[in-house]
Amino acid sequence: MNVDNHRLKSNKTLNEKIKITLLLALPAVIENFFQQSIGFVDTYFVSKIGLVEVSAVGVTNALLAIYFAIFMAIGVAVNVYVSNFLGANKIEKARHIAQQAVVMAFILGVLSGLTTLFFAEPLLRLMGITPDVLAVAAVYFRIVAIPSFLMSLTFVFSSILRGSGNTKAPMIVSIVINIFHVLLDFVLIFGFAFIPALGIVGAAWATVIARLIGVVGLYFYITKSKLIFFKKEYWKIDWGHQWELVTLGSPAAGERLVMRAGQIVYFGLIVALGTNSFAAHQIAGNIEVLSYMIGYGFATAATILVGQQVGAHKYEEAKSYAQLCTFLSVSFMAVLGIFLFFLGEWIGSFFTNDPEVINDIKIALQISGLSQPFLAIVLVLTGAFQGANNTKFPMYLTAVGMWGVRTLFIYILGLYLGWGLGGVWLAIGLDILFKAIVLWMKFTRGKWISTKTDPKRDPESECHPQSTKENMSCCVNNY
Repeated sequence: MNVDNHRLKSNKTLNEKIKITLLLALPAVIENFFQQSIGFVDTYFVSKIGLVEVSAVGVTNALLAIYFAIFMAIGVAVNVYVSNFLGANKIEKARHIAQQAVVMAFILGVLSGLTTLFFAEPLLRLMGITPDVLAVAAVYFRIVAIPSFLMSLTFVFSSILRGSGNTKAPMIVSIVINIFHVLLDFVLIFGFAFIPALGIVGAAWATVIARLIGVVGLYFYITKSKLIFFKKEYWKIDWGHQWELVTLGSPAAGERLVMRAGQIVYFGLIVALGTNSFAAHQIAGNIEVLSYMIGYGFATAATILVGQQVGAHKYEEAKSYAQLCTFLSVSFMAVLGIFLFFLGEWIGSFFTNDPEVINDIKIALQISGLSQPFLAIVLVLTGAFQGANNTKFPMYLTAVGMWGVRTLFIYILGLYLGWGLGGVWLAIGLDILFKAIVLWMKFTRGKWISTKTDPKRDPESECHPQSTKENMSCCVNNY
């Protein structure tokens, strides 16, 4: 699965572009499937303990999403810079900024862990949960979040590999860690042989061990890479590169933090509907999130392809790849939406026997099924904008959508009009529709590419020693 970057830069037929896009997207789709299945497996096994435990995992994941927002923002920035610099044939620049991202990720991961250690209960109380859920959630939260550096390094290592065009390695690592995660979940939650049943504590430790395995695996692939690998002299903090990462990553972090802050607020509104409604929302969310694997896979491809074309100053090619990734993602996710619409009740029955909860899950997934094509547009165009160095517009749009549409209408439809969980998911669908329309309008009207961080403006230009004028082998990407 190797494609030379000099071939990528040349004009290609539609079939060739589709092939390149799929070679990048499919490993990312598989990787996302296995990443998302961690939460799915946790929810499934924990649901066998009780709905209180399901709620505890749910509120913990809502807070962890804030940490993820910061870590993912570093990943977005390093992904874009690595792909831009490789597109401009600046290999040492790509290597240097990749290592600086690792330094930043480790520091922020340690700080997040210390925050969890000292402020777990106050943070969980912000969710408005009941005392019985709080007691369970605090234990789970501390175990999975104190070693937050494992999460931060996972995001950054994966982004470095993707930015260099290698989406296969993160996929392989995800498959391995999820196999371990399923086995560890079963053994540690329910007990096996001489190992006692640890319940939700076992679920937490299974997640931590799986993340540790993932970090080791990703680090192995980076050290074996011929394109992006670590050098001793690049570990020293470079404030210039740190600022570049902050400048490009801050809007991406802002976008996710706005999303997560709004999520905390509307989670509180859902909690007000009752523990069963929140449990149904959490189960439906963990089922629906599997659909994101397709959107995020093609968003990954869009970020890489657009980033490399922007780095090479080929803006029409960048737009062409963004359109293609969007079309393919919409097609696949529309099919998946049909399955969610018709099979939601059946899937929900695997998690609980409560008919009221199952009915809520069914309604939520039916609405989600109808939203899938629009969700595809949002995910992929956001990735394309990020690849084009435009991380600010998605942040602004997310803020408006979250507070002006989603949270507002969750209150109006879910609580004020009494539509319950169906009203909540309808509000989420309206937010997705709004963002899809605005992103598409912005994209089709042009001016979606930012050249302020264009790597070709940097006077440094180097290539791999084996490069020739005809064949820039320094830019080989592991598609």
